[in-house]
Amino acid sequence: MTKFGLADAADVAGLLRDAAQAEIMPRFRRLAAADVRTKSGPLDLVTEADEAAERVITAGLQDVFPGCVVVGEEAASADPSLLDTLGSADLAFVVDPVDGTANYAAGLPLFATMAAAIVRGEVVGAIIHDPVGNDTAFAVRGEGAWTEQPDGRRSDLRVAAAVPVAEMSGAASWRFLPEVERLAVNRNLPRVAASFVYRCAAHEYRMLAGGHCHYLLYGRLMPWDHAPGWLLHQEAGGFSAQFDGTPYRPTIRQGGLILTPDEASFHALRTALLET
Repeated sequence: MTKFGLADAADVAGLLRDAAQAEIMPRFRRLAAADVRTKSGPLDLVTEADEAAERVITAGLQDVFPGCVVVGEEAASADPSLLDTLGSADLAFVVDPVDGTANYAAGLPLFATMAAAIVRGEVVGAIIHDPVGNDTAFAVRGEGAWTEQPDGRRSDLRVAAAVPVAEMSGAASWRFLPEVERLAVNRNLPRVAASFVYRCAAHEYRMLAGGHCHYLLYGRLMPWDHAPGWLLHQEAGGFSAQFDGTPYRPTIRQGGLILTPDEASFHALRTALLET
């Protein structure tokens, strides 16, 4: 089986940083109206920065990892069959060139560039780069999770301690849930201490893995949105599962996902939020 280690993660991080510096930040707060378009609907945006950064990252990954499969968000939007390669490829990467495109297009400094390495359907590496803060969160399977500053300083990531549901804060993104579950979650959210949505899974996952909130809840599970953050949370000591209790895999695109500090918290929160 293909190995993916610390040096490989550093190579991917370098590609993301370079793309952010060359294609994303120069366009930030400088987009013309023609540089922003909709895809599936008015809340699904793509910008010139998304497309340019994805091209650069894809070319870089294919150069550094010859023969790898690259599934970028924008490429998969044009050719959804690319997603079918993730379960069998010896080495694949999912890439979200600008996670939080709506924030980016609005001039809000809450977006990120991220990628996950996948070996035959298993997530083995995650890199989430914050172009504004210019730091990067890493996870390598079996090696832990950490953030790294441009000067090389590292800080380990660790999930928050478990607390009762009434004391939990986190993000509940209910937009893509089926109607019954969407209504249940919105009705039951007062059972937790606080709920927020940043419109940027990358930063929500970084908060969770760093112990700054207790839970995340998501509906649609596109791999570029969740594979990087899922491994970050996993390596930071957290527990996660789909609504039915089965493990997350990057080949699964439907259903819901809940991430918490431990398994007991998962079951308690699932009952509290999804009880109909």
